[in-house]
Formats: sequence, structure tokens, C-alpha cells
Amino acid sequence: MTSVWERIALGLTTLMAVSVVATAANHKPAAKHGRTAVAALRPAPPAPQYISDRVNDLGRSFDGRVGIAIKSINDGWETGWKDHDLYPQQSVSKLWVSISALDAVDRGKMSLEQLVTLTKNDLTLFHQPIADEVLKTGTFTTTVGDLLLREITESDNTANDKLMRLVGGPKAVRIMIARKHLGAIRFANGERAMQSRIAGLTWSQDYSIGGKFFEVRDALPMQVRQAAFDRYVASPYDGAAPSAIVSALSRLKRGELLSEKSTAYLLDIMSHTHTGPNRLRGGLAPGWTLNHKTGTGQELDGAQAGYNDIGILTAPDGKSYAVAVMIKLTSVPLPVRMTLMNDVVRAVIAQHDMQFVPVAQQ
Repeated sequence: MTSVWERIALGLTTLMAVSVVATAANHKPAAKHGRTAVAALRPAPPAPQYISDRVNDLGRSFDGRVGIAIKSINDGWETGWKDHDLYPQQSVSKLWVSISALDAVDRGKMSLEQLVTLTKNDLTLFHQPIADEVLKTGTFTTTVGDLLLREITESDNTANDKLMRLVGGPKAVRIMIARKHLGAIRFANGERAMQSRIAGLTWSQDYSIGGKFFEVRDALPMQVRQAAFDRYVASPYDGAAPSAIVSALSRLKRGELLSEKSTAYLLDIMSHTHTGPNRLRGGLAPGWTLNHKTGTGQELDGAQAGYNDIGILTAPDGKSYAVAVMIKLTSVPLPVRMTLMNDVVRAVIAQHDMQFVPVAQQ
């Protein structure tokens, strides 16, 4: 025979047991997230000494303000030179528009086959090959997939801005960047607004035809242009940290940002980029591949704000590395900048070969 207090204690014990079982049953998915969180907190291994020293040497010796970041996608180590500062992205930012569009495709909000009609009101400035198609008859109808292809492989500004508006405008791209936790990456208000602001102008649609933009920009007093240019360099409206970019590229490669199909689609397009053949691509060794996006900014008085290439290097054995070389401001000749980018790629390849290629094959 049990006492009243023993019966009460037995009842409480039973209730607690039921509660624990119910809690465990209702939180099975949380266990997965818990393991992910623990894995995310696990410190990445240090970068190998050679690649760390080589990147420091390259960054230190370059005559200009440059940021370099390299991340091993397979092993997790990362190294860089001034890679947490913000650098002008310029057309590198087209990558975030592409991811926003493919994210919308994955969520059933858009399709790559969806028809899109461009008019003269969609035209932008600088590099816009699609403008030739629009100006033939005043309109040009294509697909979302074609716009995506043009903005990455040709760095077409009009294709980019049209796609940006289709996904919901600059705000939608910024929301995607925040929702996917991409880190220190800014997104400006499209090519027309940003390039005008850098030049000290406010956009007018007649700037999109012929050389009108250059004519109006060149007529501005030099002090106005210089002040606008310096403001941009000091705090780029499209600024991004190379460290954040290589992290995003790593996650893209691992399939963490998009569906498997959309990931493969975007990486394939990035492997066919036409721009910047002598930037990162110029340092490739036989058997290595590159999926990349370039960016090139405006010049003033011999100085250029933004000269970039970012991408994913893949070795013949399948191991991959995310790389970002972003030049904030420099006046050195183009071949010198390209050599820097070539040398960063060569350093990655040399590091890879030291670790994974048998001596007999080197």
C-alpha cells in the first residue's frame, strides 16, 4: 500500500516521462538543425602556409587597393588579403540578380521559358549588346533564360536590369542576400541609377541612346565628377567583401543556395563567360576549369574604381576553390592587373598540386 505522497510522486514521474516522449516526437527535425549548427561552429582548418604567404605577397606588392580571397570548397580553409573590406563589385553584382531569378524559378514564381518584351525604355548604358535587337523594331521579345544567359556571359547591363525588375527590383535582390545570409554584400539600384550616381549625374532615359551619357558626363565640372567618384570609392554603393563572395560561391557550388537543377544551370552559364578572358582565366593550367563573373568600373583621370573577377576553380580531380580578386582603385596598366589575377590562380593551382598531385606527376 502506497502513501498519498508516493502516489503523487509516481503521478508526476509519469507526466514527466510522457512530456519528454512528446517533446522528442515533436522535435525530430530540430535534431538535424542542431547537428548543422554544431558543424557550422566547428572551426575551419588553417590555410596552408604556402598559399597564405603567396596571397600576402601578391596583395602587398600590387600598386593599388586590392582585396583577395581564396576558399577551399572541399577542405574549408580560407585565406585572403584585406578581404573583409568593401570593394566595388560593378558587374560582379549580376551574379546576385541571377541567383534571385533562379531562386524565384525554384519557388515556382517564374520560369526560364517565360516571355519578356523589352522596349527602348528598358535600355541602359555602357555594355548592352541586346540594345541592337531592341532598336531594330523598337521592341524585342525573348525569355527569362536568355536574359540570364546574356547578363552573365556577355555582362549585358540592359538584360541585367530587366531581369532585376522582373524579380521585384533592387529590394528583392537585397532580401535574397539577407535571407540566404550571404554576408557583407551590398546591392545598388541597378546599372542606370548607380552608374549615373558615380558620374555625378541623375539618370535620364535619353542617356541610353548613342553617346549621350558620355557627352553629359564629360560636360560636368571636374570637381563635381571627382567628388562623386571619390564618394563611391570611399563607400561603394555595390560594395562587397571578397571574403563574403568566396563564401557565397562555396555555398553555390555545394548546392546550398539553389536547387540541384538551378545550381547546375547557373554554373554551366558561368563556365561560358566571354568577358575577362585574361583575368582569372589567364592563369588556368590544362585540365582546370573556371565558372566566373567579371566586373569593370568607371575611370576618372587615369584611375579606375572596380576591376574584378570572381569565380570557382575546379581541378582535374574535382576539388574546387572559390576565388575573388577585387581591385578597388588603381592606375596601373591592364596587363599588370591581369597578371595579378593570373598569379592568384597559379598560386591556387600550385597549392593544390603540393597537396594532392603525386610528385611523379608534377
